[in-house]
Amino acid sequence: MPEPEPAAGGSPPLAGAPAAPAALRRDGRRLLRAAGRRFRALLGLLAAVTVVRVAATLATPVMLGRAIDAVRSGRGLGAAVAGLALVLVTAALADAIEELAGTYCGSRITAWLRHRLIGRVLELGVPGRRRFPAGDVLARLTESAGGPAAFPALLLSGAATLVTTAGAVVALGLIDWTLALVFALGVPPAVLALRLFVARAGEPFADYQRHQAEIGTRLLDARQGARTIRASGTAGREVRRILLPLPLLGAAGRLTWDAQGQVGWRLSLLAPLLQVAVVGVAGLRLATGDVTAGGLVAAASYTSLAAGAAALFDTFVALLNCEVGAGRVAEVLGAEPAVRPPARPVPLPDGPGALRLRGVTVRVGGRTVLDRLDLAVPPRTAVAVVGTSGSGKSVLVATVARLADPDEGRVELDGVDVADVALPELRRAVAYAFERPAPLGATVHDMIAYARPGATRAEVRRAARTAAADGFVRALPAGYDTPLAEAPMSGGELQRLGLARAALADARLLVLDDATSSLDTATEMRVTRALREVLAGRTSLVVARRPATAARADLVAWLDAGRIRALAPHAELWADPRYRAVFAAEPGEPPDAAVPYAAAPGPAA
Repeated sequence: MPEPEPAAGGSPPLAGAPAAPAALRRDGRRLLRAAGRRFRALLGLLAAVTVVRVAATLATPVMLGRAIDAVRSGRGLGAAVAGLALVLVTAALADAIEELAGTYCGSRITAWLRHRLIGRVLELGVPGRRRFPAGDVLARLTESAGGPAAFPALLLSGAATLVTTAGAVVALGLIDWTLALVFALGVPPAVLALRLFVARAGEPFADYQRHQAEIGTRLLDARQGARTIRASGTAGREVRRILLPLPLLGAAGRLTWDAQGQVGWRLSLLAPLLQVAVVGVAGLRLATGDVTAGGLVAAASYTSLAAGAAALFDTFVALLNCEVGAGRVAEVLGAEPAVRPPARPVPLPDGPGALRLRGVTVRVGGRTVLDRLDLAVPPRTAVAVVGTSGSGKSVLVATVARLADPDEGRVELDGVDVADVALPELRRAVAYAFERPAPLGATVHDMIAYARPGATRAEVRRAARTAAADGFVRALPAGYDTPLAEAPMSGGELQRLGLARAALADARLLVLDDATSSLDTATEMRVTRALREVLAGRTSLVVARRPATAARADLVAWLDAGRIRALAPHAELWADPRYRAVFAAEPGEPPDAAVPYAAAPGPAA
């Protein structure tokens, strides 16, 4: 069946306070560990290459010192130079392979996160979109899900830096124990500075990404209402509304930069001081004969390698960003979907499409929209759902195929609670056509066949003719093969494609949620006549806003105050002035402006 896109029903998870930075980072670490387990083979390869690079890097100063001593002594020069060349080539090759493997592994993790994120957003259903608006989802899909791509390389790079530093300190100790002692004196201040940064920067990092997403959400909202903004002359005011979170974004950025700056200058000062101290002590030991010239060069090289631990600060910054980004993805993945599949699904028996709602209650944002509603729709009957704006018509029809679940009560299709039916089977049994059908697919053919991708061209054209869409589709530049992006369509034409998509689905129950509102009266009449053949022998629910639409149904379900006030033919209800007041009918349009469905062979909608 076509995608779920009606108004939200049930109890939606409302947008609440953002997750605390500590919780966000904890969830991010959990998700990153899951990614590591999934791609452990790639990570193993990456780790092996990193070990080779670190070993070659640590061996380089030793081989360099030996080469220098060989030059001075004149013995074993060829072997020393060959050994130095070997470790240099090994380090270069390992570095290149490590970068390639890290990029590939990161791209796989990003793809995995984005696939999971998209799938979860679709699973959350319409109520879930209120908690995660489009701009916020887009920010999580691009920046938040893209950031963790660097996590494997960063993690191994940090580990390699720590191992290199430890190895360099050990090597300094082997050259002369006083050198290792001098360097070790600088380790506690560096660790303290890094801990201070992690403690202070977590919350600003999370706030920065959140405010970015909020600006993106406001921008997308404005993009959708661009015509209204231009017509109202309110572009300046809209710009101010979009950029309202900008001061908060700037404040979060300044806090982040301040934390980085306070730690960065300390580490930048500490590293050269340690190098000067170690090399100075090594020079004194050279003067006493305790260290050779080659040992001095090696000590200077190892000191430089050990001082490279200062680069861990940048790695910590990037890892913190990865944790926050992964945490924002995990926040969506951990959200409760609007509809959960049944634990033990039962098959839906073959039936004529008898529909029954028993004591259905739906609350939206604390307001009771449907209040213990009861409705019995006879099989093979066309029922128009009528009510004032905001009375819950779309909410009611959304519960039929579990686009949203009621808070209380049950919905039965052919005697089976729809909550017990597997969602794919239920969605095949109920087809929807919406007021604003989503243009999904690459071409016009794909849009109509979205629910049945294997449908033939003949079947697609037959469905289009049913919805009175074949004529304008064939007039497009490439007909049914016209890309949707190159097929400008009016609202009414788009609605007809949505009706064709629903007609193509082999469903026992068809729901038209205001699916003809953009059609003029003459086109609606043509579509209605064409749909009769398709709807013959099927049950249908039609959200009706026009009296003519209600008049063509077999029965009208009058929705009032959250309950069904009456279930009767339109002609009988029209005598009630309160029923007439429901409609905003065009002047001069009589209630029976169209031939009722009952006049045609077989009920239809």
